[in-house]
Amino acid sequence: MPQTERVRIREIAPRLTFQDHVVPTEVKIELVRRLLDAGIRSFELSSFVRPDLVPGLADAEKVFAKIPRVPGLSLGCCVGNIRGLARAVDAGADTASFLLSADEEFARANIGQSTAESLAALERMAAFAADHDIVLGTYLIFAWGGPTGPARGGEELEPLARRLLDIGVDRWILADSAGYAAPPQIRELVNAALNHVPADHLTVQIHDGRGMGLAALLPLIELGIRNIDTSLAGSGGHPAMPGTQGGGVCTEDAVQLLELAGVPTGIDLPRLIDTANWLADEIGAPSKGFVRHTDPVPAAGQSTQPLSFAW
Repeated sequence: MPQTERVRIREIAPRLTFQDHVVPTEVKIELVRRLLDAGIRSFELSSFVRPDLVPGLADAEKVFAKIPRVPGLSLGCCVGNIRGLARAVDAGADTASFLLSADEEFARANIGQSTAESLAALERMAAFAADHDIVLGTYLIFAWGGPTGPARGGEELEPLARRLLDIGVDRWILADSAGYAAPPQIRELVNAALNHVPADHLTVQIHDGRGMGLAALLPLIELGIRNIDTSLAGSGGHPAMPGTQGGGVCTEDAVQLLELAGVPTGIDLPRLIDTANWLADEIGAPSKGFVRHTDPVPAAGQSTQPLSFAW
């Protein structure tokens, strides 16, 4: 793949991991500080939702207040209603993403509303955001299908896409929340979305529950997608889906693949690996990834420790 423009890796572990693993606020701040040192400048930092439903993110305001503001920093969050959006504005979030599920059952379990009710709430939120200093977008959770139902294709996106444009929300996060999509399905749904919004208004977030996450990255680049969500050490989970594989595509593995494919990320891989190992040790949460166990592919003139095999 030829050299191309830089991809924006948005790190979602501060939200995705800690919504399922309760840790002190100081641990969250230390994670972001380490990631900043590694060169990451875009984060989904927390969610402004009911603390009784997601106690791990009850400190969202404190986290936003303590993050050092550095040049180029973008701090995003998730919201479920106008109250959450107002909290995000007050906390200084740059962007907020509504938690819209394409799956009716999960929609009710996650925020207690049907998809139709959620769209009505999003329309009211869009009017609120227009009068405040924040960019409002929306998730399309389970865009490719799931958590238990069949896969979804591009045609099934059409009614939802048209409705979103009608209410003035044209920045979307397509989330393969159940890890259903191989490259052909990635291309089909992203192409369908690109019929409605430009590539720079799309973010893709793959939850690597079925081992196909990395395979999605290069097709996304070929389609012109430059906004990609990943999760350090492949960590993450969801309180509404206990025991399921909820982690995102592993950030450090994604960075290695993209850089070797000639797609710059601006991220220091060794520092990222150190931070992934720190996170896995610090919280004791299930985590994935290859490169943090094997070391990166060595550059010219370098070497790495040989792998040991037990026969």
